[in-house]
Amino acid sequence: MAGGLVPRCERTWGLALAIVNGESASHPTLIGSVQRALRLLEAVGAHADGAPAKQLAREAGLPLPTTYHLLRTLTHEGYLRRENGVFVLGEAAEAIGGAGARRRQRAHISEALAVAGRELGAAVYFAVYREGEVEVVAVTDDPARPPVTEWVDFRATAHAHAIGQCLLAQLDEGTRREHLARHPVQPITPFSVRTEDDLLHRLDTVRRGQVAYERQEYALGTVCSALPVQVGAAAATLAVSLPVDELRRLRSVTDRLRKMAEATLTTLAFSISI
Repeated sequence: MAGGLVPRCERTWGLALAIVNGESASHPTLIGSVQRALRLLEAVGAHADGAPAKQLAREAGLPLPTTYHLLRTLTHEGYLRRENGVFVLGEAAEAIGGAGARRRQRAHISEALAVAGRELGAAVYFAVYREGEVEVVAVTDDPARPPVTEWVDFRATAHAHAIGQCLLAQLDEGTRREHLARHPVQPITPFSVRTEDDLLHRLDTVRRGQVAYERQEYALGTVCSALPVQVGAAAATLAVSLPVDELRRLRSVTDRLRKMAEATLTTLAFSISI
């Protein structure tokens, strides 16, 4: 009799472990209420102008009382919104979809930058000025041409790198002054601009030449350039960096980057920045 109990106990213990790990003996454990909520969200998403509860219940294959309960919960949590008797997707659901779209867009431009980086033999960057700060959106990740290590916060040191100088040069005077009040000019290498007056003079040069050149002002051993790109009303830039011993290549690489931007990269930059 004892011999017959051991296999049974083993089976019971194995089943318990499977349940703890989220699986039954042959199928993953699925939470029905979550499945029903997802079916309902899918039904709402199929109607750009929204749909009433009864129609959503039919399309999702749910009982009407269950549908009402789920609609109330999803509306309370911000995933749905009721307008004129119909339900539409709410901000929470749109944020999830938007985040996925942004990830895909960032991946797309990262791929484009990688191609440009290989052709130029340089690290390539795309950055925007958004909500009062410098934001590096994408950068190449090639071990043969590594990007600059962010050893001091890029946002606080826009005055010291080509990306930041290019973005600051595109801002109106009031926005630029507000930025510099929050992030004062201070040298971070022996080659950095030392005062706000020095920076403002540099930015005038950047605006006239439509390019920012920077030599070891942010990172010793590195030279950079940055070009303004048109992405609607946003200040944006494409930039490259090279080892300082390749300084002689910087202007030609910058000219080639400008041609690439005019051909394809600006379109991608616009898609990711909005």
